[in-house]
Amino acid sequence: MIQGAFQDYYSEQFSHCYGCGRLNDRGLQIKTYWDGDETVSTFQPRPYHTAIPGYVYGGLIASLIDCHSTGTAAAAAYRAAGRNMDTEPILRFLTASLHVDYLRPTPIDKPIEIRGWVEEIKGRKVVVKSSLSVDGEICARGEVIAVQVPEDLIDPDSATDEK
Repeated sequence: MIQGAFQDYYSEQFSHCYGCGRLNDRGLQIKTYWDGDETVSTFQPRPYHTAIPGYVYGGLIASLIDCHSTGTAAAAAYRAAGRNMDTEPILRFLTASLHVDYLRPTPIDKPIEIRGWVEEIKGRKVVVKSSLSVDGEICARGEVIAVQVPEDLIDPDSATDEK
């Protein structure tokens, strides 16, 4: 079904995110793919992602887990519906809750791998858990509760006038 990165299927409207937007030249532009029933992203930190010399800033870790997880939620919703990610209606997700446990400092000089798996799909909600590691050593774990973007944010013309 899905050949490329999940984020490559996002319409222009949903491609400006700092973490995963392909149209954000100053963003992280992470890419997420299926690996069996898990999802995977890799990211190479830059020197300006430093917290203390040699280690990644915690906000970057949270951003990576966040965008990896919302991408996973979208792909999982399409997969559960038996649909390709380029079909309509659009299924996009926003973060309702983000929880990150920082287990050890994350080295800045090697690629970071984020792996995610879906814990639950229930209605418009998807719960994604993830791990963030360097050289196979887990540095952080995360949980994101992602909710489907309301139709009126996807198509403003669909909003009803409540006057």
